[in-house]
Amino acid sequence: MGTVSSRLPVFPWDRLEPYKATAAAHADGIVDLSVGTPVDPVPALVQKALTDAADSPGYPTVWGTAALRDALTGWAERRLGATGLAHTNVLPVVGSKELVAWLPTQLGLGAGDRVAYPRLAYPTYEVGARLAGAEPVVYDDPWELDPAGLKLLWLNSPSNPTGRVLSVEELRRTVAWAREHGVLLFSDECYIELGWEADPVSVLHPDVCGGSYDGIVSVHSLSKRSNLAGYRAAFLAGDAAVLGELLQIRKHGGMMIPAPVQAATVAALGDTEHVGEQRERYARRRTALREALEAAGFRIEHSQASLYLWATRDESCWDTVADLAKRGVLVAPGDFYGTAGERFVRVAFTATDERVDAAVRRLAQ
Repeated sequence: MGTVSSRLPVFPWDRLEPYKATAAAHADGIVDLSVGTPVDPVPALVQKALTDAADSPGYPTVWGTAALRDALTGWAERRLGATGLAHTNVLPVVGSKELVAWLPTQLGLGAGDRVAYPRLAYPTYEVGARLAGAEPVVYDDPWELDPAGLKLLWLNSPSNPTGRVLSVEELRRTVAWAREHGVLLFSDECYIELGWEADPVSVLHPDVCGGSYDGIVSVHSLSKRSNLAGYRAAFLAGDAAVLGELLQIRKHGGMMIPAPVQAATVAALGDTEHVGEQRERYARRRTALREALEAAGFRIEHSQASLYLWATRDESCWDTVADLAKRGVLVAPGDFYGTAGERFVRVAFTATDERVDAAVRRLAQ
């Protein structure tokens, strides 16, 4: 039996374990700013929707309830400016990471096909290509790629890890290039509600796509905006033909969001108050950490959006990780996201107020 795992890189977070142990040994405990997992409560109205739907003995459907699809299209129209969306233009998925990892396989890609993603990027784009046996390709500007054999192009705005936001012109140019060359474009927009110094725009906005969803799909998640990482609630919106094919495949694979989570998603997407409250929490933490990092000699680049600060002291990222771990602060090394990040660290501001305050004090020492 061949080992599929042999195609994959070492799981990056395993490499961080020794530094996590060092940070955890701090007298005042660890301040974990590495993974970026939400720590604040799930909104009460979402918890209520989940528990109200707890008596769900039957199988859910892969496409979700009509109420869920209404919530997905309604949110995309209100928040993204998308127009004319039908139920066929949306598809719920079991968390965005699952989708990213298995998309090339579900699209039927394999040997001889190429999958492109940003030079600094979420590692699962590469993993997805390798799981399918396709060739991973990195880019600086997508329209400079060689289109030969290129079947899937990933965009990510706001970026993980850098927080960079692509402009409307950059998005429009990339959509036009992908369509010209017959390349399917998926845009990871999971941080689109978390713009700080820029207002992120979706590829589904008419200014970008011209009102047509042909050849483009956007990826969205409730993990960050609504603290639902534990619920595994995400969805796709865009080209009906692409989503229809994925729906058929996912039906056979039984990739279903649990019925209570579907109900919780409807509640979460229908409410903006909790999103604003969470943004205010993150804004305070972001400001505190940014000021503390800069005072400690770090330079912050990009970071216009998302839940991270992309920081450097112009040294090896692992030297920075080791130094901060001694102070009880754990951050993610930039080379997790590509060799171009080897002198940066990614600092999440998803810790509690108390832990962020502790990090600020330690950075000042």
